[in-house]
Amino acid sequence: MYMFFFMMIFNLMALSLGSKTLFVSLIMLEFIFITLFNMFYLYLNFFNFEYSLGLIYLILGVVESSLGLSLLVFLVRKTTYMYVNSFNLC
Repeated sequence: MYMFFFMMIFNLMALSLGSKTLFVSLIMLEFIFITLFNMFYLYLNFFNFEYSLGLIYLILGVVESSLGLSLLVFLVRKTTYMYVNSFNLC
């Protein structure tokens, strides 16, 4: 169980410190999603719950990743660069 916590901390540190492009940020968010899914699956397995909640979580993850990728394509086509520091969100 501690391995997943270390993975989560490592992923959050990599997201906050090492992501210079949007694509790398999206990949780090997907690693966080996979880590959370593994923790969720082990929790359901430990207490003998149904796995349908895990399926719903995976569906939401696929929707999140497709929206993130479409947003990335839109921003690259609109601004022709994909660096995180170059965007002004305000």
